[in-house]
Amino acid sequence: MRIALFTETFLPKVDGIVTRLRHTVDHLQRNGDEVLVVCPEGGLTEYKGAKIHGVSGFPLPLYPELKMALPRPSIGEAVDRFAPDIIHVVNPAILGLSGIFHSKSRNIPLIASYHTHLPQYLQHYGLGMLEGFLWELLKAAHNQAELNLCTSTAMCEELSSHGIERVDLWQRGVDTETFHPGLASPQMRSRLSQNHPDAPILLYVGRLSAEKEIERIKPVLEAIPNARLALVGDGPHRQTLEKHFEGTNTHFVGYLQGLELGAAFASADAFIFPSRTETLGLVLLEAMAAGCPVVAARSGGIPDIVTDGVNGYLFDPETGDTGAIAATRQLLESSQQRETIRQNARAEAERWGWSAATKQLQSFYRQVVYSQTSQAA
Repeated sequence: MRIALFTETFLPKVDGIVTRLRHTVDHLQRNGDEVLVVCPEGGLTEYKGAKIHGVSGFPLPLYPELKMALPRPSIGEAVDRFAPDIIHVVNPAILGLSGIFHSKSRNIPLIASYHTHLPQYLQHYGLGMLEGFLWELLKAAHNQAELNLCTSTAMCEELSSHGIERVDLWQRGVDTETFHPGLASPQMRSRLSQNHPDAPILLYVGRLSAEKEIERIKPVLEAIPNARLALVGDGPHRQTLEKHFEGTNTHFVGYLQGLELGAAFASADAFIFPSRTETLGLVLLEAMAAGCPVVAARSGGIPDIVTDGVNGYLFDPETGDTGAIAATRQLLESSQQRETIRQNARAEAERWGWSAATKQLQSFYRQVVYSQTSQAA
């Protein structure tokens, strides 16, 4: 099958959406499919055998790491040359609308998927009054698709409640080789803790952006004697966070990738994740695959991954800092419980390989193509 994938973000950017798309493209190509990725220009023309059609754009004012690439005639020419059997639009916004247009104008079956909970993001950028309007835009875009995929049951329910139709669950996936407990090392503990490897190490991995609510980790850090916090990643909120955590045992590590990132997860004592805007929280599954116990907000798609007290801990983000502090203390104070959580977390992650997630996606593709072909006949 020939798949044209329209996405607002792709390599060289690093985030959970790009991680899912990288593995998806890789496994689609391995399975004999051909993929064309239409995305903001990033210097790449090919990935794992897939063609990349980069579209020039400009940085978003509130989020310079993201580029807004505007539709242009060259996209239609690339689509015609590739002649896809199906178009898959990821988070339809600007380029995504182009994907929808080319689908409808050429009668190509269309799938859309929802990965970023943009309506909730608005609150963190002072634009909460636009939430209703944004849902209407999302509904208009997504309801053009024959199928809308979400990465958690919570997001399936959320989209359906806002009038988005034909919703189904695209199962999660994780690289259980790159993220593995065996990558733990004293050297990485020293790096994360700035040469205090015997201290309790709290870890956050992800974008340093306002909607991630990273500030909420500070009371947890301050409540645990001698604890060290390592923030892995970067983003537009970094300078604000550096001021917020000034005077605490916090290390801004920057980006880590591949086995280095796997070693960071495996070497930390607890992964702290306060975000309430996650459609899934792929980074949680990566932490669990590496055997790093998770303490996360009971919100969005996170309860799909973390079972409280079994393979991690959940806290109610609406009750202030007490829940997160209590859960983290409970985790750190019992080495036996921590080891049980580690083992259960790894076992959960092992259930979700990228190969199975991609086979499920291929099944969705076939269903949509067959359905449209049958209707046309």
